Amino acid sequence: MAQAVEEWYKQMPIITRSYLTAAIVTTIGCSLDIISPHNLYLNPILVVKQYQFWRLVTNFLYFRKMDLDFMFHMFFLARYCKLLEENSFRGRTADFFYMLLFGASVLTGIVLVGGMIPYFSESFAKIIFLSNSLTFMMVYVWSKQNPFIHMSFLGLFTFTAAYLPWVLLGFSVLVGASAWVDLLGMIAGHAYYFLEDVYPQMTGRRPLKTPSFIKALFPDEAVVVARPANVRFAPPPAEDFHQD
Repeated sequence: MAQAVEEWYKQMPIITRSYLTAAIVTTIGCSLDIISPHNLYLNPILVVKQYQFWRLVTNFLYFRKMDLDFMFHMFFLARYCKLLEENSFRGRTADFFYMLLFGASVLTGIVLVGGMIPYFSESFAKIIFLSNSLTFMMVYVWSKQNPFIHMSFLGLFTFTAAYLPWVLLGFSVLVGASAWVDLLGMIAGHAYYFLEDVYPQMTGRRPLKTPSFIKALFPDEAVVVARPANVRFAPPPAEDFHQD
């Protein structure tokens, strides 16, 4: 069993493995009082006035207390982050990292701006950790890129992947969780999906082109497509060489 878990962990792509490890270590560290959540949460005043820039990153690593909700989000993180990195972003580690960076920036911006809007400021002030929202963003992007895959929710009913974010949002509401957290992830995910997949098809321009310095950190890997050995291809029919 331990060996199987070790093999599963080692086979994870680099970004998924790094994020999952950081999230688990941070959450366990806080549960054991080794790390204080007060040093991790998003606080714009401390970031700007006391230069605690690490909060812009650490608020995406802490998933609150270790309970059933934590297990669900670790499952979503391990599954959908891995699916995106191995399929949609296969051989494009830099682009995948840039997607996460874009999502984190959008989520942070929404919370900061929302905190200054009357009637909404109180709700946004309660959102001090964005780890769940970033995970939900990955679920949303995956569902948009794989809309026709059939899925089942706890064996109760089936649906296509296009509706997965809405099913999870409904489940969060039923269990009493804040809908804002999931909605923020959907907004960030849709922003990325539109700018990366929809807008380029409409205009021929790609606004989310990965910066060169990020590509230098994660050089693209060659994607090898396996072909059965000893396969011979027949020449085209002789008549194809004749012109009318």
